[in-house]
Amino acid sequence: MERTATLRDFRVPAYVHETGPYADSAQPGEVVRPDEEAFEEAYPDGYTPTERDLPVIRRGDTVQVAVDPAPAAVPQQTEGAGPLFVVGDVHGYLDELVAALREKGLIDAAGSWCAGTARLWFLGDFTDRGPDGIGVIDLVMRLSAEAAAAGGYCKALMGNHELLLLGAKRFGDTPVNSGAGTATFQAAWLLNGGQKTDMDRLQDVHLQWMARLDAMEEVDGHLLVHSDTTAYLDYGDSIEAVNDNVRETLTRNDADEVWDVFRKFTKRFSFRDEGGADHVRSLLDTYGGSRIVHGHSPIPYLLGDVGSEDGEDTAGPVVEGPHVYAEGLAIAMDGGVTMAGKLLVQQLPLDI
Repeated sequence: MERTATLRDFRVPAYVHETGPYADSAQPGEVVRPDEEAFEEAYPDGYTPTERDLPVIRRGDTVQVAVDPAPAAVPQQTEGAGPLFVVGDVHGYLDELVAALREKGLIDAAGSWCAGTARLWFLGDFTDRGPDGIGVIDLVMRLSAEAAAAGGYCKALMGNHELLLLGAKRFGDTPVNSGAGTATFQAAWLLNGGQKTDMDRLQDVHLQWMARLDAMEEVDGHLLVHSDTTAYLDYGDSIEAVNDNVRETLTRNDADEVWDVFRKFTKRFSFRDEGGADHVRSLLDTYGGSRIVHGHSPIPYLLGDVGSEDGEDTAGPVVEGPHVYAEGLAIAMDGGVTMAGKLLVQQLPLDI
């Protein structure tokens, strides 16, 4: 499977917002669009779910941090914690992930952990759109065991696509209250790149692993989350509370409750434009850390270099490294691997 290189192949459904219209769906599961009056109030003229729904931040408010393409050995430490690395959205691109981890000296030619006491965090979204989401999960699970045995660790956060896959498997075509009509996890999963091969290979061990993932963590002054949204504040005033509340919601196995978590963690762009830095500060003040690190929103969209005003597709930007914005308080790590971008693996802190 080739990576998609066009804007319209990256679909952002209407439930990224609190409310919004739903286009009629030909996928299993009914998705009902509200009346035209509600549609017109929610979106401006010319709205499309693949372009107008993806506002951008100013180029002058961004910093691109170059990533050294040369393979590097991870510095080995005999005492204390090893170096810290983060990985952006993988979305099933197993080969690209293996290549990026090898480039950073985290795994060897055989794909085994070789970074000793290094610490590796994945920011979520392991499946959908790409060819081998289950293979990605299997690799992360294996590296977690190997890293722990070597004195380091490999850990992962929950992304909205983990919630989506869990919901599609558990609830299928069961209608849920979306706040703008009815929807189903199955329809949303298919709309957002769900792969039949992933569903066919999904086992209980994968479901249990995904359901136990934390939503956020603070490491070395970096607040790690998947989504660039303030919706985490809805789940508690501490990292422990947020993680416990999200996990308990999944345990209750109520379709509407799980959908609400998914909907909130699918929101994006809270840190962009005017007021974005204040939103970041609200999270940092509540949960700790001096800078937030997130995935979820592809850097090509944040830079505004994908698509054109007349609707014609254009080549996306070359993503060289993480995207720093919101007065330097936010680091975006989704390099847009699904749109011929780059799967980013980055050591923290950034030298900027």
